[in-house]
Amino acid sequence: MQDPEFFEQGQLVAVLTTQPLDRFLDYKAPEGGCFRGSFVEVPLGPRKVLGVVWGPGRGDFDIAKIRPVNRVLDVAPMRDEMRAFLERAADYTLTPLHAMLRLATRAPGLSDPPSMRKVYRRGDGEPDRQTDARRRVLEALNDYGDLAFTLKELSEMAGVTSSVVKGLVKQGVVREEDTPRDLPFFRLDPEYAGKDLTDEQAAGAEALCAGVRSEAYGTTLLRGVTGSGKTEVYLEAVAETLRKGRQALVLLPEIALTAEFLSRVEERFGAKPAEWHSGVTMTERRRIWKMVGQGGAQLVIGARSALFLPYQNLGLIVVDEEHDTSYKQEDGVLYNARDMAVLRASLCSARVVLASATPSLESWANAEAGKYEKLELTARFGEAVLPDMRAIDMRVEDLPGSRWISPTLQKAVEARVERGEQALLFINRRGYAPVTICRACGHQVGCDDCDARMVEHRFLKRLVCHQCGETKPMPEECPSCKVEGKLAPVGPGVERLAEEAQALFPDARLAVLSSDLFGSARALKEGINSIAEGGADIIIGTQLVAKGHNFPLLTLVGVIDADLGLQGSDLRAAERTFQLMRQVAGRAGRAEKRGEAMLQTFQPEHPVIRAILAGDEINFWKAEANERRHAGVPPFGRMAGIILSSPDVQQVFDLGNALARNDGALREVGAQVFGPAPAPIARIRGRHRVRLLVKADKGVPIQAAVAKWIGQFRLKGDIRLSVDIDPQSFY
Repeated sequence: MQDPEFFEQGQLVAVLTTQPLDRFLDYKAPEGGCFRGSFVEVPLGPRKVLGVVWGPGRGDFDIAKIRPVNRVLDVAPMRDEMRAFLERAADYTLTPLHAMLRLATRAPGLSDPPSMRKVYRRGDGEPDRQTDARRRVLEALNDYGDLAFTLKELSEMAGVTSSVVKGLVKQGVVREEDTPRDLPFFRLDPEYAGKDLTDEQAAGAEALCAGVRSEAYGTTLLRGVTGSGKTEVYLEAVAETLRKGRQALVLLPEIALTAEFLSRVEERFGAKPAEWHSGVTMTERRRIWKMVGQGGAQLVIGARSALFLPYQNLGLIVVDEEHDTSYKQEDGVLYNARDMAVLRASLCSARVVLASATPSLESWANAEAGKYEKLELTARFGEAVLPDMRAIDMRVEDLPGSRWISPTLQKAVEARVERGEQALLFINRRGYAPVTICRACGHQVGCDDCDARMVEHRFLKRLVCHQCGETKPMPEECPSCKVEGKLAPVGPGVERLAEEAQALFPDARLAVLSSDLFGSARALKEGINSIAEGGADIIIGTQLVAKGHNFPLLTLVGVIDADLGLQGSDLRAAERTFQLMRQVAGRAGRAEKRGEAMLQTFQPEHPVIRAILAGDEINFWKAEANERRHAGVPPFGRMAGIILSSPDVQQVFDLGNALARNDGALREVGAQVFGPAPAPIARIRGRHRVRLLVKADKGVPIQAAVAKWIGQFRLKGDIRLSVDIDPQSFY
């Protein structure tokens, strides 16, 4: 018999709560009944907690003790496809279902009654005395007909203080009304302002639109050189989605990208979309969550967590810069937003567009195997052409030990600045110096709670641990030998590079772009906008600048240390270096002036450096794929990381060794376990960390085997175990 969709008052319902419990809880349906998927408030001990009706209750204990649901919340019920998505995502990542539900309900005040706010619109008559300020208020209201505005919006639009508006309210010339705070977003018009596309772009856009019109699941890898207009192409797919009456989601890897992107969306569709990321206010988060569920938000621009919003009719997911590592959630629930986007789309018959100039090897392999469709844009848009690439061999440069900008790069920067163009100096290290060493005893200043060196941030006048965020003042004496005046910075960070650039180019205007140096997302957006408008001659930046920004005057990119990502045991080191260097170089020459990218390297003959310079992406991917295939590692094999942590180092090693000895569940499916071994950063926030790595063939059901394997052990005391399916980093 099919489970009911509606439960009458008193019927038993199974409720999944956001609390850390390993089961559904039985409750009685409240007065008026409830639907499957209803968001409810239920009693749990003395507390009231949020939950979702998942289906009929089991009734396998004393019915008399089962309490009723307190109330059904006034929000759209969770759809079947969303419940299926959370279940499948939980199974894939080996995450408890309650933790997945927490991800899907990260909006404050969902159980609060609808809140109200004051809005203002044109009233009757004229003011008793006309002033210039009052005239501007009335003109602003008259220009927009019967539209209402908040006090802040109206004051800013008219360029007056709020007291001017309040004075007009007292005379009845402006009406003050209460209205619900959680209102639908302005409708986007897919026909508002389409752009002229090149033949290549138009063909790509039509292919994506045809996929949207099919209303069937499919994934397309949209690969295009930097500056080729990938955004304009997939915005046409967004327009087609809106025409079909469905919702679209565009994922971006960095908050800093949203300001420029929102402007482009507004130009194209005539209104702003919903914006979902950590920089959005709590009030706006609740509004977006509710409107997405009711269909009052047609398009969401967001960070990876926007995947877990309760879309009413999701038709398209775009993952921009799909190769970016920030799509992998590395704490709490460990998931990759790119993979989860494909899963979510497959459950609601939506299309996925994975856009990148330098795709991940996983996506490239899926496209080569025919699992994904493939679209390529080979030319830059308009007059722009790809930058010239060249290496600066640092072995033959005459450079003092305390300097990092070579004479060759210095001359190139000076030439660009003299012509009124911009130059970018790139180094992928935050702070002033990555290591602070005592020249008396050799001690390297480390974090008290982590096995990590502390990074000097001279602008903040502090040492910062990039693992746990702990900070302390820069010491005057060595913490080990107590000798004063011997602590010295070793190696360059972005701040040290800025100091050197200031000395080399004293008349140039410098801008430093690093996430540490901006107090808020808004400040970061303003800094990027200022640079784009010509507010700096030389930009000093970390990988933040590699992600999709468009600086029209930028014609030279100088990479200070192109060798930085080539060392170490990370299986993706070559891939990430290749992607980052190509992305950074792609910032140059995006307007009509030709750009140049110069890579400072001590290894100009390294295969990755040679592939970057030659722009030979296809052969690079083929060679990289061949190496991974022979090694049996992703995307041609399966991997899972097990991270154990505890304040007691012996405890984590004892459990790690016990896991390694009792690996029968893994051997049954042909999987191997490696370790235990101390994690590369063996202590974070006072907790010792040990890793094990599971490796298996491509088709092996690794999740079931890992679940059975770790299920043999009960965790005792303060020991934690987390599973990372398809790990992206190994720290």
